[in-house]
Amino acid sequence: MFKKSYQIPFVLVFAFFTAFHTQAQEALTYQTPPQAIADLVNADPTPLVSFSRSGDFMLVLERTGNPSIEELAQAELRIGGIRINPATNGPSRTGSFKNVILKNTRGGEERQVKGLPENPRLGAFSLSKDEKFVVLTNTTNTGISLWVVDLTSMEAKQLTDEIVNSVYGTGITWTSDNKVLFTGINPDRGAMPKAPLAPSGPNAQETSGNAAPSRTYQDLLTNPYDEALLEYFMDSQVMMVDLNGNLTGIGKSGMIKSMDLSPNGQFLTVEMIQKPFSYLVPASRFPYTVEVWDMEGKVIKTLAEIPLDEVRPTGFDATVTGPRSISWRADKPATLYWVEAQDGGDPRVQMEEREIIYTLDPPFNAEPSKLAGIGYRYRGIFWSDDNFALLNEGWFSSRQQKVTRINPSKPQEKGTVIIERSSDDIYNDPGTPVFTTNAYGRSVLLRKGDDVFMTSEGGSPEGSMPYLSAFNTKTKTENILWRSQAPYYERVAKVLDANATEFVTLKESTDIQPNYWLVNTRRRIAPVQITQFAHPYESIKGINKELVKYKRNDGLDLSAVVYTPEGYNPEKDGRLPVLMWAYPREYKSAAVAAQVRGSKYTFTRLNWGSPIYWVTQGYAIMDQTEMPIVGEGDEEPNDFFVEQLVANAEAAIDFIVEQGIGDRNRIAVGGHSYGAFMTANLLSHSNLFAAGLARSGAYNRTLTPFGFQYEQRTYWEAPDVYNTMSPFMNAHKVKTPILLIHGEADNNSGTFPIQSERYYNALKGHGATTRLVFLPHESHGYAAKESILHTLWEQHEWLERYVKNRQ
Repeated sequence: MFKKSYQIPFVLVFAFFTAFHTQAQEALTYQTPPQAIADLVNADPTPLVSFSRSGDFMLVLERTGNPSIEELAQAELRIGGIRINPATNGPSRTGSFKNVILKNTRGGEERQVKGLPENPRLGAFSLSKDEKFVVLTNTTNTGISLWVVDLTSMEAKQLTDEIVNSVYGTGITWTSDNKVLFTGINPDRGAMPKAPLAPSGPNAQETSGNAAPSRTYQDLLTNPYDEALLEYFMDSQVMMVDLNGNLTGIGKSGMIKSMDLSPNGQFLTVEMIQKPFSYLVPASRFPYTVEVWDMEGKVIKTLAEIPLDEVRPTGFDATVTGPRSISWRADKPATLYWVEAQDGGDPRVQMEEREIIYTLDPPFNAEPSKLAGIGYRYRGIFWSDDNFALLNEGWFSSRQQKVTRINPSKPQEKGTVIIERSSDDIYNDPGTPVFTTNAYGRSVLLRKGDDVFMTSEGGSPEGSMPYLSAFNTKTKTENILWRSQAPYYERVAKVLDANATEFVTLKESTDIQPNYWLVNTRRRIAPVQITQFAHPYESIKGINKELVKYKRNDGLDLSAVVYTPEGYNPEKDGRLPVLMWAYPREYKSAAVAAQVRGSKYTFTRLNWGSPIYWVTQGYAIMDQTEMPIVGEGDEEPNDFFVEQLVANAEAAIDFIVEQGIGDRNRIAVGGHSYGAFMTANLLSHSNLFAAGLARSGAYNRTLTPFGFQYEQRTYWEAPDVYNTMSPFMNAHKVKTPILLIHGEADNNSGTFPIQSERYYNALKGHGATTRLVFLPHESHGYAAKESILHTLWEQHEWLERYVKNRQ
């Protein structure tokens, strides 16, 4: 039985209510939160690290900060599910780097790259096979060019003009003779299509009666002009450039989706989007061909002609018919492999052999050979050699994962299942394999006989303690070679030798910035720190952090991470206002749902959406507050969504209050995306909280009628679930002040900006205290510095008014 919700009296702040309703729209400029919060936002971002394949050195990539709103406001095309900057022929929104440093892994010596472009916006780093050069892109306001760094002289130079086409991703590949393959703008594509002065006619769509359920997508094509623009900006040609900048076009041009060089460098697979386009699904589901080319661009084989993927069975385990996941075997010179569904892509069809994996050798004119058949959906293959590979499969509905050891040279032999588990079960997760580089420059399993080296998060009732192991694929047991030790959270980042006795770890603690360390278990010498990244948040270095555990009223174990201000003592300092932040998750097992996730030893890292900023303002923070929704066996979790959600919140509130930390009458709840949806539901179905913060959420589930989050049923199959879970349908119940924030350019499936607009109107129409803020040019995640600071200001003002200073 679930306990009844606490009934907290709601006091309306009359002055604010009157002011709000006399001015429905505000002429608002960008605002800044308190200085302590703004300083944390403006802290220099920590560099990222990319290891060489050998692990002998790392590239330290210094990041640029948040872009300005002026940068975000540049021209943008939103077509075919893609967002394009027409000035650059690349993506309109992407992160970049401003500097590159080469650092020796074992000695720690650093060398600075010289000759980088002015005001660099670097990305798409790729290391040559001999590890003597790095190629990268640089983006300006007019285009994208290729640059190369000689790692001997540490000099950078420009390789091409601004001809890189990265609308559909930046595919960059090195050949064995140090030439670079990339996707360039078709030099013969002509001028950009001009918008018609008037439409040529109405836009119409028609269906012939075949069921075609589809999830909601953003930025779809809407008219013939959109089609012409997509075709223009995706028009590409495979190009090859040598280290002297000599450029050669390869093969025909077209709307290139991807290209992949065979391990021996003799063939290319090229995927090209074809017509007809669709106004219902994004470009990723448009028709495309898969061809095998030689290095002169001649078509050797048309491997597949994939039709428009507009009609697909319902369910998250549904897939397309025909070949998919076409790739080169990493352990062979030029062998292709792919998978094909045998059930028509329909998870409701019962079959023992649901998928078949095929292979095909050069010259690609024979019948494909069957490598294996599986009962779940294909999830990929980890290759070692012709006698050893690991085949992965899974089934979303039951959360089952299976890993099978197979012998590729004997496809008639049934493989051995070595791992079978719930994908949600972190306590019994042996982890993911460690990889090494073979003679073809491809990643293959690092193994020793029957042992495969693995890294695991190391989930436990005390929190995550990552480890490195040798997993024996015959005995199905693991030998833990190294494990993180308290009070640190440390994980293996790169294994350096064949026996996994020397490796690099990323080590951190609550107030110790993550840095890289060299560990050698064979020599038994003390670990050596390689990087010296500074702590970016000195002002919150002394705050208190604790991973706490408590129980729901049905006995389910829950957890959260609690932050309190530096030096805070409940007995001396009294109770604090609380900000609870969460994101619900669905589970098929109560035992798995109860597992502790995260670690109390992780570094307190802030991002633009973090709730931790308010610890500087005298709040206690409950972050990563577990909100499990459980449906055992044939039961669907969402059939119990509301009662379990409220029970989760009650348990968290009871805990923080019983610890003497939180004031029951001054607790706010907040979340982003599905967390915003959670927040609105909690305010609809309880009076537990003083206020709510909901960012970029979906509030009317009839607008996502063919499934959402982990809900696979359609609206027509479970109308009561959709209606009960929709805050819009329950807007009349909300008596708690709620702040709604949404990016005007949200591109996330289902979280259309109209979700917040209509929900706000429903709340307003029923007299709720609410505020709606739309952020210009912002997507599902907010990027511009002005937008981030203003979002924090909005949240701060709401918390101060309705939580900290609540009457």
